[in-house]
Amino acid sequence: MRRRMCLAAAAGLLVAGCGLTSGSPMADDVRPGSAGRGEPLKDASLTVTSKSFTEGLILGAIMGIALEAAGAEVLDRTGIQGSIGSREAVRKGDADAGYEYTGTAWITYLGHSKPIPDPREQWEAVRKADAANGLAWLRPSSLNNTYALAMNQENARKYGTKTLSDVAKLAKSDPGAVKLCVEVEFANRADGLPGMQQAYGMKLPARSVTQMDTGIIYTQTSKGSCPYGEVFTTDGRIESMNLAVMADDRRFFPHYNAAPMINAKTLKRWPAIADVLDPVTAKLNNTVARTLNAKVDVDGEDPHQVALEWMVAEGLVREG
Repeated sequence: MRRRMCLAAAAGLLVAGCGLTSGSPMADDVRPGSAGRGEPLKDASLTVTSKSFTEGLILGAIMGIALEAAGAEVLDRTGIQGSIGSREAVRKGDADAGYEYTGTAWITYLGHSKPIPDPREQWEAVRKADAANGLAWLRPSSLNNTYALAMNQENARKYGTKTLSDVAKLAKSDPGAVKLCVEVEFANRADGLPGMQQAYGMKLPARSVTQMDTGIIYTQTSKGSCPYGEVFTTDGRIESMNLAVMADDRRFFPHYNAAPMINAKTLKRWPAIADVLDPVTAKLNNTVARTLNAKVDVDGEDPHQVALEWMVAEGLVREG
């Protein structure tokens, strides 16, 4: 979802040309914890945006709550469908900030065909390039929402693969064992299946690859009908279905690390935003993301409430 273009209006928002024309104030009763000490954003009025998929909504809520605790009045314009809408809102000044993914910025927005293998260097390259677009990138998290292959625990024990190199070896020694279930997009992207096969020396016949919708991939992988299924590394279903994720040991897949993307003029006026968000971003990783995403996608909880409860539990903010 993070890679799709602006398609339609998100619930509660009017989106015109991928811009924003409405929103609602955040009204959490929060005080500073380890984030927002001294309330350095008192008198600030800030607008937070996000994409519309689960992780985007949670990250948008996390950012907004942190800014609230630091004393800011926060307008909630989270939930913009697609990638372009939320980015353009921050770039144009219709919104002040939102979490974005470094790989998405580098490949989708900035037009590069090849990712940078080192995640820190990837972020640094994005930060430098986007300065010309009036966007400032704060320190990245280790949360990396990228592609992976996964399998259920029974198949993991049966085949003994832990890395994509292991899968490539199995494909050579026992070609019939390596059957993949993937999305149509992944099957055709240079940073998807074709590139993965090239990077790992795999040569899978067409009959070994089945294309299907994302949700079905997780279900069939969990059941074992798909020995290997394409997944996103921070998806909550990985944890809830107890899937084993194959390590990308050759570091082929792009890094999609979440980092705060701030309108440069806003950051110049309110430089304390960086001090408020840095300790929050530092706590975000794949384990946290999977757990929080599962609370929404599996347990049916509200993304904003999930974000708030996590921030209180981590001591980032205090309630009341």
